[in-house]
Amino acid sequence: MIRTLFTSRSKRDEIKAEEAAELERSKALRAQKELAAFGAEHERRSGALSSGETWWSQQYQWLRGQGYLLRPRYSPDWVPSWEGSKRVPSDCEDRQVIRFSRIMDATRLSDGLYVSLKLVEKSEYPHEAEIGLYFMSSKLASDPKNHCVPFLEVLSVPDDNDKQIIVMPLLLNFVKLRFDTFGEVIECLRQLFENSDCMWMNIMMDAKDLYVEPYHPYYIIDFGLSRRYDASEENPREYPIFGGDKTVPEFQNDSNVPLNPFPTDVYYLGNVIREQFLNTKTGFKFLKSLVDDMVQNDPSKRPTMEQAVERFDTIRQNLSTWKLRSRVTARDEGPLEHMYHGAAHWRRRIGFIVKRVSAVPRLPQ
Repeated sequence: MIRTLFTSRSKRDEIKAEEAAELERSKALRAQKELAAFGAEHERRSGALSSGETWWSQQYQWLRGQGYLLRPRYSPDWVPSWEGSKRVPSDCEDRQVIRFSRIMDATRLSDGLYVSLKLVEKSEYPHEAEIGLYFMSSKLASDPKNHCVPFLEVLSVPDDNDKQIIVMPLLLNFVKLRFDTFGEVIECLRQLFENSDCMWMNIMMDAKDLYVEPYHPYYIIDFGLSRRYDASEENPREYPIFGGDKTVPEFQNDSNVPLNPFPTDVYYLGNVIREQFLNTKTGFKFLKSLVDDMVQNDPSKRPTMEQAVERFDTIRQNLSTWKLRSRVTARDEGPLEHMYHGAAHWRRRIGFIVKRVSAVPRLPQ
């Protein structure tokens, strides 16, 4: 018994020693990275820049010279606003850390426009800038059916031929704000049916005029995994590319078999409608038949995007004005929430009827 206890304690001491050694190795490695980044050893303080943020901070002066100003947090002479005060760090703007190190927000100095900067490595995503700029060509940029996010500029990072920075408007994910009426949802879907690659995280809205204009354009973003085909190619073949939506039925089998990507695009859009509206909101049964066909397990049984657009247009035209002006309610909405949102909705609804505002938001002419 005594020998067993002695052995167990020795083992625990050995494990603790290994953990302590690993911690020291981690600290040393971090110190090496900080030394490479900052050129001198320093004490890591609360709210310090992450490694991804440090890269952006190193580009601060160059980006300013290109006409884009990063937030004060990324200035080379940044001093945390909460230091030396009683302010709570988490309440300070310059304590907010970027969620994805490839994406940064900035202000365009020429006009004050808020923009997003996306860092792209050409070796990993060789087609992203090319495809985005293609949609910005004079012929396509003026097409009202083009809902791809505008590429305002593509910057080449100095001293690194593999890195590019794509400048785009600062957008908001389309599910962040609550849809008030069915008419708003129908207009959103109408725009989405004119595009593809509609995994929900790739759908964004321009919200800068949120409290000024009732209409909001929706944009398709992220061309990193996109491919461009000639209009004559009706049945191209590509190996499955696993994007944000991992539920594509045809991707669950052999990923080494090339497939036609067009039926997959149909599934992506159908699944967005299913997950964001049919499964979470009430009153969308009028879309169920179309969505069920779009998300069939067998890609060959799905409608083409053109057929899906035609069916959606027929559904849209058959909706009454009353339905289009009706409020969208969540399935998990409680009684108090229902009363609050319902009262606010009817105030807006009566005002829109009096002013003869269309039940479906329209593009400003």
